[in-house]
Amino acid sequence: MEIYKGEKKRLQMEKNSIAHLFSFPVEEFMEVHEYQRDEWIIQEGTRTNFLFYVIEGKAKIYVTHQNGKVSLINFINANDYIGEMELLNEVYYTKGIQALTKTICFALPIHRCRTQLMEDAKFLRELTKFLSIKATLMAAKYSQSLAFPLENRLADFILQTADEGIYKEKHVTVCDYLGVSYRHLLHVLTQFCDKGYLQKAGRYYHIKQYHSLYDLAEMLKNR
Repeated sequence: MEIYKGEKKRLQMEKNSIAHLFSFPVEEFMEVHEYQRDEWIIQEGTRTNFLFYVIEGKAKIYVTHQNGKVSLINFINANDYIGEMELLNEVYYTKGIQALTKTICFALPIHRCRTQLMEDAKFLRELTKFLSIKATLMAAKYSQSLAFPLENRLADFILQTADEGIYKEKHVTVCDYLGVSYRHLLHVLTQFCDKGYLQKAGRYYHIKQYHSLYDLAEMLKNR
């Protein structure tokens, strides 16, 4: 993880300013953090010290169950918050959050500006909207598992998790997230390769036809 300093920090804050989301001078508290792919933004079971606002990149949320099984729960994209539950709850230990691609976040130290955040009506309105949209998207995900075939949902998953045209998520993780059998997943991946959407390279897949995957994934959004 890199913390931007000096001119590099100033330019990033100027380019992607989020001052309009707050009623107080948030820049006085803000840090800029950069994470590389597979780097942990928050380790599972720990309490984060920051409220993050993602300005570039993607991340994924994991949880470990009592039986030791690890499940992928959801994705985080640009303009999403991380750590909002820690801000709102005095006792809350977060799920693991890992960068999918290079991810750049604004980071607000909770211990320094909790009072300002919790008393800022403008910020709280924005946070409420974010949480409402987040809940709606989670509900839509579960309904999609019943309404759409694996081809559409897998295409969307591949586009969300690919980094620079390379898809390399573990099959067992994908099966658990999409609620499908290992055999069914391999069958559809083979179909995607036969149709030229993907090209297998060892344990990874190269995306060869973005537009074909987008067409399949777009059906989830236009239901």
